[in-house]
Amino acid sequence: MSEKIVQTAGRNQLGSFAPLFAHLNDDVLFGEVWNDEAIDVKTRCIVTVVSLMASGITDSSLIYHLQNAKAHGVTKEEIAAIITHAAMYVGWPKGWAVFRLAKEVWGEKDENLK
Repeated sequence: MSEKIVQTAGRNQLGSFAPLFAHLNDDVLFGEVWNDEAIDVKTRCIVTVVSLMASGITDSSLIYHLQNAKAHGVTKEEIAAIITHAAMYVGWPKGWAVFRLAKEVWGEKDENLK
């Protein structure tokens, strides 16, 4: 098994306000689902990025998961192909939105994409 995924964002940000949600986020989603050995972490990262893209979520959670994908071995070429492929199914504007974020995460700034 690869390195165990540990998350504390739920407790850190919502622990006293929504303790059940914090527990489900940190212990169930990240503690159990992300650490299940049926698929590797790189694949989970890709599935998560595509799921967020399909939902139209382009906030800090997608940035986190793009960074996580990069940290777990998804290359610039792979993320470009993944976003392009997913855009054909989930919508072209969503692809543009995710490319803006992915370029930042993979260290490519484009002054024309503001």
